[in-house]
Amino acid sequence: MDSTQTYSPVDHPGVPVPAGLRSWDVAWDGYQPVDITPPELRAAALVGDTESWISDPVATPQEVSDWDARQAAALVPFGLDAAGCPLNPVGRTGRAGRNLGSWGENQAADPVVVAGTGADRRVLLILRSDVEKWAFPGGMVDPGETAPAAVVRELQEETGVDLTDREPDAILSRSYVYDWRATDHAWVTSTAALYLLPDVVPAVAADDAADARWFPFTSVDQLVEDLAEHGGLYSAHRPILTAAADRLA
Repeated sequence: MDSTQTYSPVDHPGVPVPAGLRSWDVAWDGYQPVDITPPELRAAALVGDTESWISDPVATPQEVSDWDARQAAALVPFGLDAAGCPLNPVGRTGRAGRNLGSWGENQAADPVVVAGTGADRRVLLILRSDVEKWAFPGGMVDPGETAPAAVVRELQEETGVDLTDREPDAILSRSYVYDWRATDHAWVTSTAALYLLPDVVPAVAADDAADARWFPFTSVDQLVEDLAEHGGLYSAHRPILTAAADRLA
């Protein structure tokens, strides 16, 4: 992590990574990923009080002191390189630095709320204000918080739907998320929990949700087609939708 290096915009795609060089087990001496760290996560901004979403107020992963505990608690196992940097479990991304609150794994929680059955089945989605795509009303797990608690909290904050007294009907996945913010040294994983309701309940967009709606959900393909007319589906959530559809089949 060279503090003199040039930064690129957070949406920079990074250097191309051939499939044969993606694995960290394959040497690539000339590899030079693009650093996409935004100003608020660089050393000059991480002095004194920082924004609440920044759980690691340090400019380099070498300043993190609890990697053993983080590796033990990770949803998806990951290693560290010789310099003490966490390594993205899916391999090289072509991008360095971070655009997430923590170095290494950033755990998210995604509530999949489905109401009704058959042709009347609906799924609750929000319009994310950051990427303007439809997604589950989820978000990052706060420090010291469990994923189940985060699922309920995010759902209530973004839609007003309160499932505090309900256990999820199923855990659909605990997996890596192909998030647009991921780099070699910071990435997202998610716990997706399924809740089945007999009928729709009122939902009102709040927090970082620009809108909240119940959409017909008879199949994933049908839902994706419907959402194309309203901005589109957040692509990272399609595998979770597929897992939900398989569970309901």
